[in-house]
This record gives sequence, structure tokens and C-alpha cells, in this order.
Amino acid sequence: MLKSTQLGKNSGLYVSELCLGTMNFGQPGRGHQGDWTLGPNEAKAIFSAAIDRGLFYFDCADIYGLGATEEVVGEVLKGLLPRDEYVLTTKVSMPMGENPNLRGLSRKHIMEGIDKSLKRLGHDYVDQLVIHRHPHGVPGHGDVPIEETMEALNDVVKAGKALYLGGSSMFAWQFAELQMTAEKNGWNKFISMQNHYNLIYREEEREMNPYCEKTGVALTPWSPLARGILAGAYRGGFDKGTTNRSQGQDRQRTEGLYRGVNDFEIADRVCEIADKYGKTPAQISLAWLMNKDEVYSPVVGVSKIAQLDDLVGAAEIVLEQDDIQYLEALYQPLQNLLSIGFS
Repeated sequence: MLKSTQLGKNSGLYVSELCLGTMNFGQPGRGHQGDWTLGPNEAKAIFSAAIDRGLFYFDCADIYGLGATEEVVGEVLKGLLPRDEYVLTTKVSMPMGENPNLRGLSRKHIMEGIDKSLKRLGHDYVDQLVIHRHPHGVPGHGDVPIEETMEALNDVVKAGKALYLGGSSMFAWQFAELQMTAEKNGWNKFISMQNHYNLIYREEEREMNPYCEKTGVALTPWSPLARGILAGAYRGGFDKGTTNRSQGQDRQRTEGLYRGVNDFEIADRVCEIADKYGKTPAQISLAWLMNKDEVYSPVVGVSKIAQLDDLVGAAEIVLEQDDIQYLEALYQPLQNLLSIGFS
């Protein structure tokens, strides 16, 4: 059974130790969603099982299935729990159409985007609105003044449409600039950072993680299992993937994200430690992350209840320091994916 934890040191919001990512729920063929996408019936079974195991923190985004995910998530959650018993996050900034005003973090897109998200979700508010990237973080999204972005986000909170704000995947200096702009003007600041962080992508340890730990911002990392690499879905290389997703149209994205020279050797070490503890590779990889003080609630994705049970079990694992060092020893510094516009 998962425990609850306060989300960082700058809010009174409590969440579960794991957050359920929902990108794989929606409608196949809509937006980026492929044959791996699950519909409302499958979602309901998984969400119900998650709630039974103490998980009540759910993450989605407008871009997931071009709104299809929000439609499914909102419908399912309303049928399972009273509104005050779960925490729901959605995101804004990614392109929702060809019109230039349907992307980015202008005041227009933020204000119209949150209204559309709430309509799709069938909710009056979300607990947290996360900006999917920095206002200048995606090529083609324009060069909106950060003051415009931060004031609009503050107005969303003041209007009661979101209770808290969060950030995702940007350079630490960019995040600090946004926080300082909010503080200078008396606007709401971000309480969490959803960054890309796992055993084979650790560039965040240089600046973002220390900055967030120092300032009380909660880390809620995405891709904690490196799209299956750290769960044992690939044994030795991309050509050896064992899941539908590893063999399908999504493989190119995985190969773009994970370019480290020792990625699969690190994954092999995860399997070694899993054997030592009598656990699965996914549990060890997630336990490594959850053992970090600055990490509060990693965002995990599952397509089966058995996978959910596996990940919930990671919360009980305490790794020995020698094993942590063994898992970390082979990592080699990489070009930060943000610098090439890929993360």
C-alpha cells in the first residue's frame, strides 16, 4: 500500500508516493496515440486497482491524444472517487492545432487552454496545472515574454481553475528565472518540477535537482524506467525489445531519448541487483529513484494491473549504499537533450 507525501516544502498538497501517468489512455489513432492506447474500460480497471493500492495522484496533458486522454481520465475518475479524494494534474503548451495561437505559453493559449482542458475533463478545476516546457523551450512556439506567461498562470490560480502550478523539462536557469519573476511580482510560484530523470539519464543531477532540493520544489520525474529499458524490456540493445511499444512506431522516440554508451550495461546491472534482492528490474530502477530525498512522486505508466503491482512494491525497497554505487558507476555524461530540442 502506497503512503501519502507532502508535495515539496512549498505547499500543503499531499499526493501518493507514485503518480499514474495517463498518456497511454485515450483513442488509438488520435494525435500521437498508437495501437498501444487503452480505452475507458481498460482505464477504469487500472485506475480502480491503483486507488485500491493507495495511489490517488494522476497526471495527464492536453496534448495526449489531442485531448482524448483528458476525456477518458475525467470520465473514469468521476466514477471512482469523490473529487476531494484525488489529485489531478494536466499540462499546457504543446501544439493543439495548426494555428499559432494553439500552442506555447501566451496568455491567450493558457487561458483558453485551461478552459478546454476542464471541459474535456468534465471538472471545475485541476489540482495542478503544469507547463509542459519553458515558454521558449519548444522551437516554433514564439518568444512570449515570461512575465506574460507567469501572470497568466497566476490568474488561472486566482480564478480557481488550478490550485497549484508545476513545471516540466527545462534548464535550471530557466526555471529559476520563472520562479524569480513570480516572486518579484507576488505571483504564484511552481511547487514541483516534472523532469526527465532515471538511471540512464542523470544530467538533471548537475543543476536542476540541487536547485529544486535547495528551494523546496518537489521532483516528480517522468520516464523513471526509461521507456522500458530499465524494466528489462530490452536485453542488450534496441533490436531486442520484448514489448509491443518497443517494436512499434514509438521506438524511434525511445532511441532518440537514450543515447548513452553504457545504457544497456547499466540495465544489465539493474537485473543483477534485482536477482540479489529477489525483485524485478522495474522495482529496483524505481526504488533507486524513490530513495533520492529530492524525489517525491515519480510518474509511472502501466498497461496492466500486474505492472502496477510491481511498481507499487518498489516503495518498500531500501537499497544498500554499495548497490546504489554499483548501479551508478557506469554512467557517462551526455549532451543534455534540452540543448538539442529533443527532451
